[in-house]
Amino acid sequence: MTTPVSSPSAAAVPGPVKVTPERATPEKVTPTEGTPVDGSPPGLVRPRPQLRRPRSRTYSLAVRALGPVALLVLWWVSSATGLLTPDVLASPPQVIDAVGELWGNGQLSDALATSLTRSGIGLVIGLAAGLTLGITTGFTRLGDELLDSSLQTLRTIPFLSLVPLFMVWFGINETAKILLIAVATTFPMYVSTVGGVRNTDRKLVEAMRTFGLGRLAIVRQVVLPGALPSLLAGLRLSMTLSVIALIAAEEINATEGIGYLMSQAQSYARTDILAVCILVYGLLGLTADVLVRGLERVLMPWRTAGPGGGAR
Repeated sequence: MTTPVSSPSAAAVPGPVKVTPERATPEKVTPTEGTPVDGSPPGLVRPRPQLRRPRSRTYSLAVRALGPVALLVLWWVSSATGLLTPDVLASPPQVIDAVGELWGNGQLSDALATSLTRSGIGLVIGLAAGLTLGITTGFTRLGDELLDSSLQTLRTIPFLSLVPLFMVWFGINETAKILLIAVATTFPMYVSTVGGVRNTDRKLVEAMRTFGLGRLAIVRQVVLPGALPSLLAGLRLSMTLSVIALIAAEEINATEGIGYLMSQAQSYARTDILAVCILVYGLLGLTADVLVRGLERVLMPWRTAGPGGGAR
C-alpha cells in the first residue's frame, strides 16, 4: 500500500505505478441504406428515396395510343367477322370512304368550319362571362353576397333543358345555338375561377394594398397569376363542354354543320357518315384537351418538371 506524498520533491521517488487500461476506441461504422442509423431510436432506418425513371416522349405517346389502337382493331375485326353489320355500324374502310366522299364534295369542310365557328364564339362568350363573374364573386364580399347564390342555383339547371326556351326566345337562328354553348361553358369557368381566387394568399393581397396597388392592379398582378392552375382547369372543362353543347345546339333545326350532316345521315341510314360525324366530335374534344395541356406546359412549366412530371 503506498502513502500519498504531498510535497513536490516526493514526485521523483520511485514507487509502484498504477496502470489504467486504455479504452478501446470503437470502429466507426458507416451506415448503409436500409440499416439502422447510429444514435437513432431503434426501428429507424436510413431513408431510400425512390426516384422515378424519366420516360421518353416516344414511349409516353406509344402508351397513350394503346387504347385507341385497341378499339380500332376490335372494331375492324368485329366488322370483318360479321359481328358488326353495316346497318348497325359501318366498317373502318367504309368510314374512310365516307370521309373521302364528304371531303371531296366539300360538305365535310363546310360543316366543320360552321361548327367550329359556333363553338368558338360560344366558348369565348362563356369564358369571358365565367371569368368576370368568378373574379367579382371571389374577390369582393359584396359580389359574393349578391351573385354567388343565384349563380349556384342556375348552375344546377341542365343546359339541355334550356333548348326549348331558347328556341322560343331567339328562334332557330344562330343566336340560340351560340348562346346555348355560352351558357354551358360559363359555369365550369365560374366555379374554377371562384375557387382559384379565394385560394389566393390574403397576406400577399394585403401587402400589395399596403404598397398602394389598386384593385385592378392586384387582380392582374397577384390574383390571376395565383389562380392560374384553377383557371386552366376551368378552361379545359369549358372547352370539352363546348363540344357537348355544340352537339345539342346543332339539333335545333340546323341547316349546316356537323349536326346537320348527322341528321341527314340518320334519314338515309348512312351509318358510315354517322360514324364520321361522331369521330369528328371526338377529335374536336381531344384537340381542345391537347391545346390546354400545351398551354399548361407554357404557362406553368414547373408542374411537369417535378418528380411526378415524367409520369404525365
